[in-house]
Amino acid sequence: MLRTSMFRTSRMVIVKSFLLFSFIVSCVAFPSLGASKTKEESAKQTIDQTYDQLKLLLDVYQQVNQNYVEDVDTKKLIYGAAAGLVGTLDPFSQFMVPEAREEMQTTTEGQFGGLGIRIMIKEDWLTVITPLPDTPAYRAGVLPEDKIVMIDQDSTRGMTLQDAVKKLRGAPKTQVKITLAREGVKEPIPITLTRENIIIISVKSKMLTNGVGYVRITEFIEPTLRDLQKALEGLTKQGMQSLIVDLRNNPGGLLISAVDVAKEFIGDQKLIVYTEGRAQPRQDFKADTTAPYKKIPIVCLINRGSASGSEIVAGAFQDHGRAVLVGSESFGKGSVQSVIKLEDGSGLRLTTAKYYTPAGRSIHRDMKTGVGGIQPDIVVQVERDAEVKLQAQSEEVYAKGQESHSLVPDKERVKDDVLGRALEVLKIRPIIVGQKE
Repeated sequence: MLRTSMFRTSRMVIVKSFLLFSFIVSCVAFPSLGASKTKEESAKQTIDQTYDQLKLLLDVYQQVNQNYVEDVDTKKLIYGAAAGLVGTLDPFSQFMVPEAREEMQTTTEGQFGGLGIRIMIKEDWLTVITPLPDTPAYRAGVLPEDKIVMIDQDSTRGMTLQDAVKKLRGAPKTQVKITLAREGVKEPIPITLTRENIIIISVKSKMLTNGVGYVRITEFIEPTLRDLQKALEGLTKQGMQSLIVDLRNNPGGLLISAVDVAKEFIGDQKLIVYTEGRAQPRQDFKADTTAPYKKIPIVCLINRGSASGSEIVAGAFQDHGRAVLVGSESFGKGSVQSVIKLEDGSGLRLTTAKYYTPAGRSIHRDMKTGVGGIQPDIVVQVERDAEVKLQAQSEEVYAKGQESHSLVPDKERVKDDVLGRALEVLKIRPIIVGQKE
């Protein structure tokens, strides 16, 4: 009797959704009474087909609910159907359960409640890459290569990275107990840590030789502009005369954050990027009248890991002759995803538009032809193994009472040929093509 009642309730929910969708389809199909009869007939045929297809989904649900060998979770089935529906669109559209949507929101906001450690799975155990400076984990003496063998009472052996992050993060001022296994120490090390608000730093900077400043932007999140401005101010005080902007392996992030970064270097209300989609009219994103660093010579580094927001910045630099691009062809993700929160807290990450460079180039890679991405002005090909090592050696490792150092030991480090070529370009900056105001 309970099963029948649950089925009726679930069926009512689906039928209500079905009827609501039908009403929406009807509103879209018949926007005005003045539509021609041919258009009305065509729209009616489309609606009939949609009804049939939605009925198929309901029929499948009924069969599963009535005849599957074990009891089924209605919400799990509905979430699975939604994920399957969105998954047929493109690689970037996604249905997100509430936890996944919240995690994505946390990432783009650039802060979360946690311990301040970067972790990975190594030999089936949760392992610390590094604690971050001035965080609970750092102050408690957590070290790189420590294995977190337990979180509260749960063993981490075989635990996925996503599950581990979910357990370690939480509201600030709440506590979590971790147990560490450390090389050279026989007994496990239990530590109780109080979570704090952890700020993600997306910009790293340093001075190189001959007045060359260097900024590496790892992703485009809400605090990125602020972090970049702080970095550029520091480099200016150190005598920066030219700049290398490193966007290698930057997967993108927030569109507006990428636009804000470009505005630091491009002024005169020039077009930075525009978006356009089937249901979205063209929207232009332009620079301000002035830009704080519009005269400084720039070389921008890109590679196959540079995507989305990175390509917006690189494309604007290239189209306006604002920087020389050095490296290898970028990824080719030129689509805009809108995040839509649904009633139960789940969400859609839905492709709603494509973006275009100021010159009207679509960066989005054609999956059939392989054409797409940003082509650098100066190509420097790097072997895949070297790319991986370069990415690793750019990571800083921290430990309380010790100087920070690269994740890769000095004797294993590889030469950064792309950075080397960028320095060569800046040495001859008087003849760099396209340094236009």
